[in-house]
Amino acid sequence: MQAIDIYTHIFPDKFYTELTKTSPKLGNIGARLRGIPPLFDLDVRFRAMDKIGSDYQQIISLPNPPLEDIATADVARHLASVANDAMAELCDRHKDRFPGFAAAISMHDIETAVQEIDRAVVKLGASGIQIFTNVAGEPLDQAKYEPIFAAMAKHDLPIWLHPARTSDMTDYASEAKSRYEMWWCFGWPYETSVAMSRLVLWGLYDRYPKLNIITHHCGGMIPYYDGRVGPGLDVLGGRTTDEDYSKVLPSLKRPHLEYFHNFYGDTAMFGARTGLLTGLEFFGAEHVVFSTDAPLGPIAETIKAVESVGLSKDDLAKVMSGNAKRLLKL
Repeated sequence: MQAIDIYTHIFPDKFYTELTKTSPKLGNIGARLRGIPPLFDLDVRFRAMDKIGSDYQQIISLPNPPLEDIATADVARHLASVANDAMAELCDRHKDRFPGFAAAISMHDIETAVQEIDRAVVKLGASGIQIFTNVAGEPLDQAKYEPIFAAMAKHDLPIWLHPARTSDMTDYASEAKSRYEMWWCFGWPYETSVAMSRLVLWGLYDRYPKLNIITHHCGGMIPYYDGRVGPGLDVLGGRTTDEDYSKVLPSLKRPHLEYFHNFYGDTAMFGARTGLLTGLEFFGAEHVVFSTDAPLGPIAETIKAVESVGLSKDDLAKVMSGNAKRLLKL
């Protein structure tokens, strides 16, 4: 069966060269990523893909960290352009392997970000864009970021929403850093869930009802806490004394939980089956897309997990490739 892996990461050489020259905030992140050969060595990557079969393809995007976290506005804008040129070139040279890419943008400067979106989509053939759950610590639900969502609604292409959180966001107020990598293990699903919720309560889907957002790792915590998100937030504001939330839910055109079904969840769950069952039940087979997070996540184990959850033949085909083809216009 054809498999289009909609969320995989790559570190193009041209991008890495520019990154190391221009980004003093990079620290040891670049070297750490270069320690994962399939991120940059195509021979290694293709051998891993060949083990899956000729019907396996990848949609590529940059890995963490966000450009906004490691570069100034001018540098980040330049890096996004270099990355998109490099990914477009890879897709052109290896169409059978990489049928599309999610363009990088820098949200330091929204006007130039929209220009890069238009260039990446129209000139380079990008399948959409990747953004992160926060912009250097700022939430996405702000008027200044609305042009990004408007641009993607205009192009009718999806947004890949990637979690971003570091050890600087502590687990306890008494500590200076998050420990035991809890910032990643639990922090990233939390980041995703908060970003999704803030976009919903901001009324984003009322303004752009056909906007498609692909959430990494199957929607973070949302599918597992639909009771808290739905009935639990029916009394939004009842727990808060210093801010008035009474007009938030009445301002929405639909019950707030319904909007969460507009999102897409991916199957990048590190080969685990339990989370997939919950995500599929919450989003439905039409809103789940196959992803492994390769080469940072396992390919074969993820395929095995997806095939084990008891989907019908038609629904399995939707998840593995059909939904990606529809979303990305492949």
